[in-house]
Amino acid sequence: MKKAALLASLLAAGAACVSVAPLPPSLYIENPTASFTASLPLDARIAVEDAWRHLKQGRPDKAEKSILKLGETSPFYYAGFGYIALLRNDLQAAEGYLQKAVQDFPDLAIGHLALGQLYRKAGREEEAHGSFLEVLKRDPENAYARREADNIVALMTDAYLTQGRSAAATGAVEPAKEAFLKSLHYSPKLEEAHLALARIFRKEKNFSAALFHLRTASANDPSSKAVLLEYAQALEESKSLGPSLEAYEKVLALDPKDKTAAERVAALKAKLGIVELPSQYAEIPGRESVTKEDVAAVIAVKFREFVDDNPPKPPIIVDITTSWASKFIVKVAALDIMEVYSNHTFEPRKAVRRAEMADTLVRLINVLRKKGTKVIAQIPAERIQISDVPPEHLFHKSIVQAVSTQVMDLGPDRTFRPDQPLTGSEAIRLFDLLLGLIR
Repeated sequence: MKKAALLASLLAAGAACVSVAPLPPSLYIENPTASFTASLPLDARIAVEDAWRHLKQGRPDKAEKSILKLGETSPFYYAGFGYIALLRNDLQAAEGYLQKAVQDFPDLAIGHLALGQLYRKAGREEEAHGSFLEVLKRDPENAYARREADNIVALMTDAYLTQGRSAAATGAVEPAKEAFLKSLHYSPKLEEAHLALARIFRKEKNFSAALFHLRTASANDPSSKAVLLEYAQALEESKSLGPSLEAYEKVLALDPKDKTAAERVAALKAKLGIVELPSQYAEIPGRESVTKEDVAAVIAVKFREFVDDNPPKPPIIVDITTSWASKFIVKVAALDIMEVYSNHTFEPRKAVRRAEMADTLVRLINVLRKKGTKVIAQIPAERIQISDVPPEHLFHKSIVQAVSTQVMDLGPDRTFRPDQPLTGSEAIRLFDLLLGLIR
């Protein structure tokens, strides 16, 4: 019994003499960057190295002795005391020290890194995320800050997304909006949040906000047919019919068998008065000499809203059956924009000269005026003098009127060149000028 007691006392004494290394701290501690330590005096560099070694070993008391040697003007003074306070679990003191450190030395990455850990420990995830982003601004390759920032993004995105779903399910619209918007703060490309917000805004008839989120979601994932379809529907609801048609056509490009998109494309084309143009129409700008059928097609397409508005009964025309522009010719002839001859011919392939174009433009202007559109003469007719068009010329009056509106003009020598043919691009330019006047 005495031997056992003696053995126990010896073991206890021996144990007391053994030096036990402390457990490493849970705090992540990086070495100070050379950009800050390089300019320090040798003794200060040694003090910083000693302090950070003690911090990593979890010895705040020893670290404190080394940091006190630095003085308050050192970039590592307040940062060091911040780490010490963190090791002692004194979060309030740690925050004060670290805030002072990054305030005095904004580029001190280890200060922001410690603040991020402090905020995470305190459950202040948004502030933690901001601190880790500050680290990454200064050190984009910092693996710890990247991992922590990504973890917070995933955590907060999921939390706000869940909160938004719950609020939306119970009809709490404003809390749902706020939650979904916060989820987008962390994950700007989150499709579910963009779509959820777009649906809320569509119900509120706030189409500008709805379209913003749908446009963003579609830009983030152009291959998503579901997003594009909702975008097309919202555009149609907002009366943006042209852009809506384009969006539905993109849906069809992704899935030619989509019945909904096909039906809406057909309906919108009918509403917009869009016709499938023959291939010859695209060739008009390149024509060296524009023909009557070309001009009829350009008028019917560019002035569609006026030409298609309650057109009168068309005249009998016997020579346009084989013309690619026959349906356009019928429309402009019905309104007397282009002449049908007394023998009921139109001569669709006849070249149009400048004098005939002036007559056509004036006839078109008269139709536009009857439909309530103002076309104001820019130059009084009596002031116009044309050297190569005498008063007895068949189209003298029309030429003067066309020049007075400045849709057609005279050359430097006051010539009009009435018998000169027009190229396709010149003809289109004249009609575009007239469109510019009435708009």
